[in-house]
Amino acid sequence: MSPSAGDRVLVTRRIASSVVAKLDAYFDLDVHDSEEPLRRDELLDRVAGAAGVLSMVSDRIDDAFLRAGDKDLRVLANYAVGFDNIDVAAASRHRVVIANTPNVLSQATAELTLSLMLALVRRVPEGDRILRSATPWIWSPTWMIGRGLAGGTLGIVGLGRIGKEVARLAIAFGMDVIYANRSGAVADAPYRSVTLEELLATADVVSLHCPLNDETRHLIGADELARMKPDAVIVNTARGPVIDEAALVVAVRDRVIAGAALDVFEREPEVHSGLLELDSVVLTPHMGSGTAETREAMGELCLDALKAVIIDERCPRNALNPEAMRAP
Repeated sequence: MSPSAGDRVLVTRRIASSVVAKLDAYFDLDVHDSEEPLRRDELLDRVAGAAGVLSMVSDRIDDAFLRAGDKDLRVLANYAVGFDNIDVAAASRHRVVIANTPNVLSQATAELTLSLMLALVRRVPEGDRILRSATPWIWSPTWMIGRGLAGGTLGIVGLGRIGKEVARLAIAFGMDVIYANRSGAVADAPYRSVTLEELLATADVVSLHCPLNDETRHLIGADELARMKPDAVIVNTARGPVIDEAALVVAVRDRVIAGAALDVFEREPEVHSGLLELDSVVLTPHMGSGTAETREAMGELCLDALKAVIIDERCPRNALNPEAMRAP
């Protein structure tokens, strides 16, 4: 089918060409074909007249954005499972359906989480830096000693889809799993539910998988880091502001904890300069969902949501605010 008038869709960043081709078959596309985000003024200008938007986590979707979309904007498909960049209540007031991309990125993010754990406790980046700097070395039984995961306790903060997948993989490495949920115990979870305080005091590895909201912003600060064991490490593949980065720098530098691995940052893409100076910190640039298969699947979910609202005039299955769906 060919796109019809009123079916313009804004895509705010370069995405897989295969997904663009599928979108182009249904919609009049306006693609910002760049790795860089649109400036705020450009974003507000280009949303005007669009029926749908495929947005990124770096796009702030607030009342001003929704007003710029005026009455034409009907659906926004966020290219992420998290939606802390979106004022969902404001979207409901403007009758704009918000959809995200659940399920498809759980395995990829969990795999990266385990990769970061292993890189940190086995000191892989340190070894890599030694070789690349041409530092003289010779093998010794006491040199570059790290730790294994087997026999350790993994504490998962937020046992949702990704947290459950991380737990499954960690068990394969011989770890015991405990978890803390702000909403309480998960009915089908075969792991021990504990308070956050007990988790921090018990776990050898703390892994964060909670959403970012007012309750979880700086959930991990100086007091929480001080509750951890001195030889424990923390991993964050959730959202950067869940950790107070300044407090984390002090905790690692002063050996309150043994190290940290981060894929997300408090003021992304900025990274706290103190983190860059610490050997016992592993950093990756928001790569959690970064496999070709996952990124394409995320695009497919966005396509499905846009088609559902604009073409089929029905609520998508991954809608966050189905009450915003307008009557046909």
